[in-house]
Amino acid sequence: MDLTLLSIAIVFPLVFNIRGAFRRREKALQHLSQYRAALKTIFFYLQLSFSLTEKDRKKLEDILEHISEETVRHLRKSTDETAAVDAAMDELQEFVIHLRDDIPGRIRDRIFRYMNDLVEGFENVHAINIHRTPIALKAYCLVFIYVFPFIYAPTIVYNIGATNNDWVVYFIVVATEFILISLYNIQDQIEYPFDNVGVDDIKLENFKINR
Repeated sequence: MDLTLLSIAIVFPLVFNIRGAFRRREKALQHLSQYRAALKTIFFYLQLSFSLTEKDRKKLEDILEHISEETVRHLRKSTDETAAVDAAMDELQEFVIHLRDDIPGRIRDRIFRYMNDLVEGFENVHAINIHRTPIALKAYCLVFIYVFPFIYAPTIVYNIGATNNDWVVYFIVVATEFILISLYNIQDQIEYPFDNVGVDDIKLENFKINR
């Protein structure tokens, strides 16, 4: 038996999962950058409203920081519940509407435009966080990785001959299994880029409004 079974049953779907997880991570970085850019732009536009009182400025800064903190907390918990982030964004919208007489119309319209970018950036990251690589495909790969040594060992014995030392067979099978498990673990780590576990996780602190 050649390595066709290994390629079709394990390597191909495993590589597919790794590439998919890597693309998801890159997309998450892109959306987080858009999210923080919108957050900072809203903050800058609010500073142009000279008629705002110092109390109102401080309140808006606190709201923006609250949105930033709730977003990071939400991504770290990896949950479907977005009530805290939605409430923080609704608070920003309500406060801007409340100050409509103190904020010039041109600036207010731009603020709402960037609020759309803010919400869109968060929704994209949230979707990436909760919709991962198909579970059935991951389970399929893992089952074949565990079954593989029982199929591969007789093939190694046949290819190198029964007269060779047993440790050669053990070494080849264990090394191959170690490589496959390592690739699976890499894929699993990349797939969860927000949990702060692993060296390749996204550093969410860099995307806070005050970093």
